[in-house]
Amino acid sequence: MKDPRFAEHLAVFVDVVRHGSFSAAARRRGQTPSAVVRQIDTLEQSLGVTLLVRSTRALGLTDAGERLMERAQPLLDQLADAHAEVAAFDGAVAGTLRLACFPTFGKRYVIPALTKMMRAHPHLRIELDLTERLADPVLDRLDAVIRIGQLADSGLFATRLADQRRLLVASQDYLTDMGMPDSVEALTQHRLIEKLHGADLLGWADILGRRIGDGSSTHSVFRCDDFEAMRLAAVGGMGVALLPDWVVGSDVNDGSLIRIPLEEEAWNATPTGVWLLRALAQPSARLRAATAAIKEIIGNPPIWT
Repeated sequence: MKDPRFAEHLAVFVDVVRHGSFSAAARRRGQTPSAVVRQIDTLEQSLGVTLLVRSTRALGLTDAGERLMERAQPLLDQLADAHAEVAAFDGAVAGTLRLACFPTFGKRYVIPALTKMMRAHPHLRIELDLTERLADPVLDRLDAVIRIGQLADSGLFATRLADQRRLLVASQDYLTDMGMPDSVEALTQHRLIEKLHGADLLGWADILGRRIGDGSSTHSVFRCDDFEAMRLAAVGGMGVALLPDWVVGSDVNDGSLIRIPLEEEAWNATPTGVWLLRALAQPSARLRAATAAIKEIIGNPPIWT
């Protein structure tokens, strides 16, 4: 017999396989395990084959179940994309908005924007992935991701939120003790703060001509995987940091950090930016609203300038 709720039951089947049990899938979907079992039974009756081998210990897939699982996710993705594109023509800002971005940028600029946005749209829900990894809006089923730096050709649709510059900074106390470096050679004699992980993410090699520690006496005294912690280390006088202006711009403005002018900042010659990337050509109403809210929080020119 035909199953008029085939797509719904297919999504339940995928959840059961991914989570390994009826009860785990039921918890994720906010249903009872018996309701999930009934939906799988209906799906199997509709197809006329057994999809899952059930035992007291675990669930297994039959050959038919394995084939359906292979085909199910692309089908569900296409349905979700179709729903999102059509729903984008409705001006209602509702549903769940899924975003990913760097932790420091998210805490400073995205969360304030979303907080203001949600006051205006009480039916909106947010899932924000604060991560250092390069999240993919297609693979991770996200409305958009925020990436920072030079934009690679990825086939995604990009909106520029702001420009980015990398600033050499140190505290006044540190510079009073150690002196203001006036050349790259002088900088190599200073205590440097470096990003942990990310393959020279901030680009010390653009200034020094090599990565820190590569065949030279130049070494970092503090390495960390968090921008905010690196900023605090610089403010505390630990050494010289190379950080984005959206991290330390306000500190330079209020005098907590001193910007070190060096070589006319050749490392900023190639423009880089803060980008919002999405997979769909037509953004949803909630993503359009979020983009506008983030831009408003950042300002033009940016508040960190």
